[in-house]
Amino acid sequence: MRQPNDEHSGRRLRIGSLFSGYGGLDLAVEDVFDGETVWFSEFSPAPARVFAHHWPGVPNLGDITTIDWHKVEPVDVICGGFPCQDVSTVGKRAGLGPGTRSGLWARMAEAIEVLQPEWVVAENVRGLLSAAATRPTPEGDETDGRNPAPATPDLATAIEGAAVRGVESDPWHLGDESARPLRALGAVLGDLADLGYDARWLGLPASDIGAPHTRFRIFILARGAVPHAAGLRRGPRRGEPGPSARPARHDRPVPSGRRPGAERAGRLAAASGGGAAVAADRAALRRWGRYALAIRRWEHLTGREAPSPTLLNDDGQYRPAPRFVEWLMGLPDGWVTDTDLGLTPPEQLTALGNGVVPAQAAHALRTLRRASDGEASGAALGPSGPQVV
Repeated sequence: MRQPNDEHSGRRLRIGSLFSGYGGLDLAVEDVFDGETVWFSEFSPAPARVFAHHWPGVPNLGDITTIDWHKVEPVDVICGGFPCQDVSTVGKRAGLGPGTRSGLWARMAEAIEVLQPEWVVAENVRGLLSAAATRPTPEGDETDGRNPAPATPDLATAIEGAAVRGVESDPWHLGDESARPLRALGAVLGDLADLGYDARWLGLPASDIGAPHTRFRIFILARGAVPHAAGLRRGPRRGEPGPSARPARHDRPVPSGRRPGAERAGRLAAASGGGAAVAADRAALRRWGRYALAIRRWEHLTGREAPSPTLLNDDGQYRPAPRFVEWLMGLPDGWVTDTDLGLTPPEQLTALGNGVVPAQAAHALRTLRRASDGEASGAALGPSGPQVV
């Protein structure tokens, strides 16, 4: 069986992170691919501060809309949870298109096109399955630019014109009418296919790995149809193994304390599955009520006792406790709430609310990678995935 690092002569895979947040998806990607994050892109100051704290020395490329990808170091893996506001079922449902926050997927696709990583990892909310996707109108195009009818000619028209192009007729006429646009997930998968990637996706609730909440997420794993396409256009970079058998060396600084990345990713092992047999005692039932069993299970999996779920404001009102939300996400204590980070409680809650449960992402990516490597039988995976285009 081919492993991700077989073709890389023992060096760790290089990871580029987009829409990085506090690094939840990155923890999973580093763990699953035994990789090392070499740059990240995060526009918001608060989560960028968290990421920089846990990945010291890794440069932040900043606003993704201003990056010249031709000047960025190539990587083996690009990962990112692009904004969900416009595809979320609790949002305005503006969809995946130009001018929307979720439409920043196009910037991620641009990075993939230029850098040509071997692997692509993307994450988003359940609404990706149902939200609409639109496309910008090409110059001179009189259609609305979403799914122009000539893109899928019916077979009879093609035969009459003696121009059969091998396109089967579509009884559902999906994509032929502007009133029936592509779904957001279909657009993302289509873009990846257009860029030369084979993609699989999986829908997974966090409760499947033992978390005491649902937090359903869509995970996409894509692999280049041409392995190591970026490497075809260049020779070995400084720090990469060349034809010599001598051990590779590199000049990247290794700050003390939080390196290497494997130390971070190793923390995911505690929350690796939801099948642990636990019991809720009387004290747990008094404190947590009907949630006692779920809380006890997550305490067992994470190795951490649940913090207090609420805090009392100065005006006597209760509000969610950031440390409790941090625990719900399966993060180490202080990952976002460490006072040295200087984030206010609202900033902490915002960062946590936009983040990824690392153990959930790792479980999804391992499942998808097994399918990609041909190990999965396709059975017992559930109706939500993995799917392939």
